[in-house]
Amino acid sequence: MARSPRRLFLGFDVGTQGAKGLLLDGERGVVVARATRAYGLIEGLPVGAAEQHPDTWAAALRALTAELFATPQVDAAELAAIGVSGQQHGCVVLDERGEVVRPAKLWCDTSTAEEARELSARLGRHLPAGYTASKLLWLARHEPKNFARVRHVLLPHDWINFRLTERPTMEAGDASGTGLFDPVARQFDRAAVEAVDSRLAAMLPPVLAAGACAGELTEAGARWLGLPRCALGAFVATGGGDNMMSAIGSGATKSGIAVLSLGTSATLFSYSERPIVDPSGAIAPFCDSTGACLPLLCVMNATGVLEEVRAAFGSDLATLTREAEQVEHGCGGLTFVPFLNGERVPDLPLASGAVVGLRPGLLRRGHLFRAALEGVALNLAWGAARMRALGIAINSIRLVGGGARNPLWRQILADSLAAPIQPLADAESAALGAALQALWSWRRARGEAVSADAVATPWIRFEGEAIEPSAAGVTRYAELQAEFKETCDRLFSATPAGATPSNASPRRTSRSLRGRN
Repeated sequence: MARSPRRLFLGFDVGTQGAKGLLLDGERGVVVARATRAYGLIEGLPVGAAEQHPDTWAAALRALTAELFATPQVDAAELAAIGVSGQQHGCVVLDERGEVVRPAKLWCDTSTAEEARELSARLGRHLPAGYTASKLLWLARHEPKNFARVRHVLLPHDWINFRLTERPTMEAGDASGTGLFDPVARQFDRAAVEAVDSRLAAMLPPVLAAGACAGELTEAGARWLGLPRCALGAFVATGGGDNMMSAIGSGATKSGIAVLSLGTSATLFSYSERPIVDPSGAIAPFCDSTGACLPLLCVMNATGVLEEVRAAFGSDLATLTREAEQVEHGCGGLTFVPFLNGERVPDLPLASGAVVGLRPGLLRRGHLFRAALEGVALNLAWGAARMRALGIAINSIRLVGGGARNPLWRQILADSLAAPIQPLADAESAALGAALQALWSWRRARGEAVSADAVATPWIRFEGEAIEPSAAGVTRYAELQAEFKETCDRLFSATPAGATPSNASPRRTSRSLRGRN
């Protein structure tokens, strides 16, 4: 068979702390180039606000592209397709000329908690503060002049697709994290859209089917990205949210496989052929980006909690891990409630963290570091129990993200989640998934009847053997999880998996938390 002139597949992942890119050679089955760029949030904002300007993402993508295509024997003329992964829930608003109106409010922005509570009450379903809908209502109320200029509402990855193709589009996976989308009907929820603003429906782009083409790389798009004219016409896939792309890049494209991503936040998600709608709102009823569903647990606090402990003691993670390994399960009664950035599950956007059970001899860095590891794991286990109660299989867990390399945390997670933990060799699963979605979509566009799972599976590689849960550890962490829930209930009147307490409305709960912050 003659070698195709178009055989390279470019995947981007635009995250909160930085962007990543890689190039796949679809014929040889190898990654031929990788690059990363770091960036941060806008500083000096009020407490709870978290924003980035899309220009920050643009600068990072241009730097990534320059590095990737400077790799020897990489030819831009061989670029077949591009896929983009982006942080979910961000709110990118454009004016009539397609220019950004203001910086994007991000998934971790909790300044819209009041708007989220109001929308939840009006719609009769839970809508977290991090979702896009509450950001739009906040914008209409707090910045009416800016809102009056808005003509297009996009998510972060949609904005990048727009710059590449000059076409505003969305897809069901990322759209299902806006709070405006019906994941069962796979279309925008008219009542939710109207609850934000009567003009919002006209601002939302068309929703493309999974595996469709968002457009082709235009001359303006190539110039924006820094690619030569020979790359024009490259297929631009729909892309998706970072969790949806990570599912593809981790092989969660079949039932029974869950993925745990440990980053600034942590997510646990699993493939499902049918929609999973949680009445409590704790488990997000997301669509995936292959045409199926992706029920997902998100907690707001993960690796950042460990970094806070490390910074407090001026130590390094390896030393702290060695010392924590010498500490017994449960840390002698020490409980670290890790809600440093508020929390989504349980639904406590205004909460702060706590260390409970301090006794003589426990205020040591090994104890506190292990308590932090256990606190994040126990909160994840709280949500995982809810997923299982909804009928979601968690038979094995594939581990990705920055926290995936800590050996002690791997064992704690296996024991607390009661499932084998399998670290992946490629930690950049979202960028890989974006490139694989581009490869899958491109092959479908050429007439191949191929599934996303068939395309992704050969690319999934593991790092070592799976970490099996120990019987003693599973038993002990089940006991500690009950104690963790009781502690949260005493501090915050929280109930399992984020359900509203029977004796307190969300508003009353938030007032009590505000008094504690």
